[in-house]
Amino acid sequence: MRTAIPRVGIGVVSDGSAPTAGTCGQGVCLVLQGAKQMLIGEKMLRYEAGSCFASLVELPTTRYVFEGNRISPYIATSLTIDKDAFNALVADTPAGSTNRGASAFSVATASRQLLEAWDNYLALLDTPEDIPVLAASRERELMYRLLQSPHGPMLRQIGREEGKLAKIRQAIEWIRQHFDQPLEIKEVAERSGMSIPSFNRHFREATSTSPLQYQKTLRLHAARRLLAADTDAAHAAFQVGYESASQFSREYSRLFGRPPRQDASLLRKNIGSAADVMI
Repeated sequence: MRTAIPRVGIGVVSDGSAPTAGTCGQGVCLVLQGAKQMLIGEKMLRYEAGSCFASLVELPTTRYVFEGNRISPYIATSLTIDKDAFNALVADTPAGSTNRGASAFSVATASRQLLEAWDNYLALLDTPEDIPVLAASRERELMYRLLQSPHGPMLRQIGREEGKLAKIRQAIEWIRQHFDQPLEIKEVAERSGMSIPSFNRHFREATSTSPLQYQKTLRLHAARRLLAADTDAAHAAFQVGYESASQFSREYSRLFGRPPRQDASLLRKNIGSAADVMI
C-alpha cells in the first residue's frame, strides 16, 4: 500500500500460508514484524523483523510470508529509491567501497541508526501537513544510513554506468522493454560487451536466474495483469510473446499455482492479486 510519503509503502499480511508469485522492484524493504521467505531464481532468502532487503533491479520472485497471523501479522515498509537524489547524496559523501560482488540484491540486519532514521521518516504519517516540508531531508537521512549499512557498497552501483553489474542492469532494462519479443542471447550479450558464456554467468550471479527464465517470468506476470483486466487467456498469451497457448497454460500454472482461466476468475473477484511489487 502506498502512503502519503512519496515512494514509501507499508504492507500488512495476516495470512502467510499460501506461496505467492510476484516481483520486487529497485528499492529497499524493512521488516517490522513477522518474517518472510522469498525465492529469487535459485536462491532462497529468509529475513525477519529488523532485517532489510535491498535490490538494484526488478526481480521476479516466489515469496510467502510466515510467522504472521491475524493476531500478530507480518508488517513491512519499503522505499523506492530516487536515483537522482541518491546520486546527489553519494556525491556529497566520502568515497566508500563499491560492491566487488556481482549480486544485485542482498539482505542485512538493520543498524540502530538505520532503524531510527526509518522511524523518523515514517513518523511523518502522523503529521501529514509536515510531509511537503520535511520529507526530503528525512529521506536523505534514511538514504545516508543505507549508504553506511552493509547494503552501501552495492547501492553505490545505482549511479555507475561501467562495470559488469552496470552492464547487466542495462541488459535487464532492455529485456524488460522487449520481453514480448524473441530473446537472442547473442544480441543482448553483444550489447553488454560480453561473450555469451560471460554474459550468462554474470546475469545469473546478479539475478540468480538465467536471461531466458527472467524473460519468461516477466511474460507471465504481464499476462496475469492482462487476465485481471478481462483479457481472455489465449489473447493474453499471444500478446506477451507466447506462440503456444498450451505451453503458456502449463508455465502459468507452474508459477501461479492455478490455470490461467481459474486464476483470472479469482483475480476479477479480488480473491487473488495481480500486484507486481511485493513488500
